[in-house]
Amino acid sequence: MDVEMGDSDEALAPIKILIDELRNDDAQMRLKSIRRLGTIATALGAERTKEELVPYLNEMAAEMEDEDEVLLALAEELGGLIQHVGGKDHAHVLLMPLETLCAMEEALVRDKAVESVKKIMEVMKSGAEEKLVPLIRRLATGDYNSTHIAAAPLFASVYKSVSPQSQAELRHLFAQLCKDDIPMVRKAACQSLGSFAQVLDAQSLHSELIPLFAKLAQDDQDSVKIVAVENCVTLGKLLNQKQSLELVMPIIRQLQQDKGWRVRYMVADRYCELCDTVPKDVIEAEMTGALVKFLKDSEPEVRTAAAFKVTGFCERVSVDVTLQHLMPCVRDLAVDPSQHVRAALASVIMGLAPVLGKNHTIEQLVPLFLSLLKDEHHEARLNIISKLESVNKVMGVDSLSQSLLPAIMELAEDKQWRVRLAIIEHIPLLASQMGVQFFEERLAKMCITWLADSVYTIREAAIENLRKLTQVFGVEWAAHHIVPQVLELCVHSNYLYRMTAISAIAALGSTVGRDGLKGMLPAVLHAAKDPVPNCRFNASKALQALAPIMDDSDVRVQIKPALDALTGDEDPDVQYFAQKAIKSNEGRVRAAGCRARRDEDPDVQYFA
Repeated sequence: MDVEMGDSDEALAPIKILIDELRNDDAQMRLKSIRRLGTIATALGAERTKEELVPYLNEMAAEMEDEDEVLLALAEELGGLIQHVGGKDHAHVLLMPLETLCAMEEALVRDKAVESVKKIMEVMKSGAEEKLVPLIRRLATGDYNSTHIAAAPLFASVYKSVSPQSQAELRHLFAQLCKDDIPMVRKAACQSLGSFAQVLDAQSLHSELIPLFAKLAQDDQDSVKIVAVENCVTLGKLLNQKQSLELVMPIIRQLQQDKGWRVRYMVADRYCELCDTVPKDVIEAEMTGALVKFLKDSEPEVRTAAAFKVTGFCERVSVDVTLQHLMPCVRDLAVDPSQHVRAALASVIMGLAPVLGKNHTIEQLVPLFLSLLKDEHHEARLNIISKLESVNKVMGVDSLSQSLLPAIMELAEDKQWRVRLAIIEHIPLLASQMGVQFFEERLAKMCITWLADSVYTIREAAIENLRKLTQVFGVEWAAHHIVPQVLELCVHSNYLYRMTAISAIAALGSTVGRDGLKGMLPAVLHAAKDPVPNCRFNASKALQALAPIMDDSDVRVQIKPALDALTGDEDPDVQYFAQKAIKSNEGRVRAAGCRARRDEDPDVQYFA
């Protein structure tokens, strides 16, 4: 493509360079130029873009079959050139290079080209009959499998915009794709079947598409049948329950019993959604037995997928069905050889408590909770801990404390730090539900112990936990049960404990308020003189956080001098944080000084 330039066309010189770079031997230069197609098209204008640039890009796409990264960028940019070719009335000119890209073997390029074609289809208000149907026809009947795959997602976008004759042709072409000899083509057709079904009339759906779907669900390739599971959900939503029971349920039955574990896995993964397509009596009479088989499947992946659905399924059936048919399986899953199955069960089993009620929870579920709380796999323990709230609502504090709390306290010292972290994050909730007295007796000591944990993340979470507990029980409670123990850690021989304690004081500042901080400020000021630099710069950060809360006199007389001293520290990090603290509170210090200079006492004025 040549850009003609006269004496007055100097502005087009950069554009000519960009166009030349489209043919550059360096792929990165071509990629850079393609990313600026919008700039090139704007400079050329709509007419030249349509007549010169688009054909040029089509020629380039056909010649660069091995440059996938460049072609991917081209497929994406073409979808954004609609306004540059004259708007929606001329958008169809972009279909030519996109059709070329739809023939590429690389799936990423092909999918991006299809995405851009869909964008153009959406804005085309006219021309669907003359431009889009022939495009789909060429793709669906082309010589390459790649064009057949690219054609499948386009049917739904065009169908409602064309005449009945063209609609019949489109249905015929889609049927040919569903019967294609190549599994990848049949898979693509099956993937698009759900969206195509949504635009068909009822007669065509029942007489043509559902028989095609039934055939695809019996395909000899697992990759096709896996996609068919998703279509069962889609078609079930389009049909009423009676029609779904008649037309879709036989296909579900067939897929449930498939020999391929990947197909069974996909059915188990979408099981609750499949249940919603049929009446409740069918769920209890038929779907329950199928789920039991999945929970006992020989493949751990299938059992894992089914375990995730236990609670959701039980919410759809009666308590009697759950107790009689599903609870025996749940008990087996709690000791399953696969740690992934146990972890999956642990993530949902707590949700069974509201379904079964208090008595059945205590009798049937609590032993399983305890078993999973002591599971050797930390993820199973973690999943149980994270769902404690739902059980507490059903069982109440007394029952929970008697049955689960000893195990929870044991997990507070678990060797896996993520388990300890999960316990810490749930302490404020447990505290609010158990009350002050119970918390002081059973859990308060642990909260201070976590401040001395060997893992920094645990120490950090323990600080936030103390702040939340202060919000739950009040400042007075914190002054008696938290502050004294934090102050003890401020003078501990281990510098890590001292650092954590100072950080805890800074975090508690906004919660305990000015009066509560007066007793803790001396500890922070003492830390500013600590022999360990880490403690000193932690003190700087704490003073920065506390200054906005304290009285003007405290800021002027205690905090500011301490920070000034730290700015001359021998450690550069300490200097940095001290200077940062002074700068962040500069306005506050200046205002405090001004108020002091206006004081009625001449001595105060003098020292200010």
